[in-house]
Amino acid sequence: MKVIGIDPGIKGGIAVLDNDKLVEVVNMPETAKDVCSFLKKHSDGIAYLEELGGMPKMSGTSMFKLGRGYGNLEMALLANEIRTIKVRPQKWEKFYSLGTKAKAGGYTAWKRVLKAKAQELFPNTKVTLVNCDALLIAWYGYKNEK
Repeated sequence: MKVIGIDPGIKGGIAVLDNDKLVEVVNMPETAKDVCSFLKKHSDGIAYLEELGGMPKMSGTSMFKLGRGYGNLEMALLANEIRTIKVRPQKWEKFYSLGTKAKAGGYTAWKRVLKAKAQELFPNTKVTLVNCDALLIAWYGYKNEK
């Protein structure tokens, strides 16, 4: 069973698991074509795509770019006929029982908590603040499908 975890956004990433083994993890590809090509290699999988909403303090231009990138991801998944499950960040984060962003001390501290959890689950992988969410979303998806 192949599961694709997708953290959308320019500073997001894509992780692919085959059962409980990591196949590939990449930072978000730069273009819509690159996204589509990457996903084509894994079209036999099921995708868990983090669902996005508006973010406070984000400019209109940044929100537009984020929305366009999200739409590109949806289209690439559709074009490659990859079954997709959208999951809110609160849902997959709660699965790990790590607390909350507020209790961690804010966004940066929370990202470090998520990175540490991904390092624990994938000790032989170079886990970064950019790819840790994708890894955790993929693991959540794998456990959810199992």
